[in-house]
Amino acid sequence: MVEQESTAKFAERARSAQTVVVEAKDLAAVFEYAADLTLQQGGQSIAAPGIKGKELAHLSKLCQAKKIELLTGDLRQKADMISTGLTGADWGIAETGTLVVDSKSEDIRLAGMLCDTHVAFLKKSRIVPDAGTIEKELSRMMKTSHGYTAFISGASRTADIERVLTIGVHGPRELHVLILGEDKQ
Repeated sequence: MVEQESTAKFAERARSAQTVVVEAKDLAAVFEYAADLTLQQGGQSIAAPGIKGKELAHLSKLCQAKKIELLTGDLRQKADMISTGLTGADWGIAETGTLVVDSKSEDIRLAGMLCDTHVAFLKKSRIVPDAGTIEKELSRMMKTSHGYTAFISGASRTADIERVLTIGVHGPRELHVLILGEDKQ
């Protein structure tokens, strides 16, 4: 019951920050969603640096079939090519609708920051009521050498220019979160 309540609250709070929240059956559905969204938006590439093994092979085949370039490594050299960033999230905080992403990998940071649209997937069981629930995990994530932990609440936004809200100046214009059931991912 707590998991359902946390998931519902996370979705509500994330949507209030203009995040698109969708439930996905499995990673294959996440990949299909990201590819279709990329094409709908006129994009030509997906950066997915954290996807490995069989999942990467599946995503690669899907991208080839849809004529989308798949970018998986050395994203600094391909920064201007990223249409959609596809990353996993480590935690979701229901209280604020915030994703927590261990971003010690520069490629994961670039995929989530330099894209027009960020698609993140998150296990339902990793959605917690508040940050205090995962205090020890957050502390560990932030103490590791070369640690970089991103807290993402909606698309990039700023109002520092004439106090006019502008979306996408310092990061993606859109954030889509796909929530996976426990036996997925």
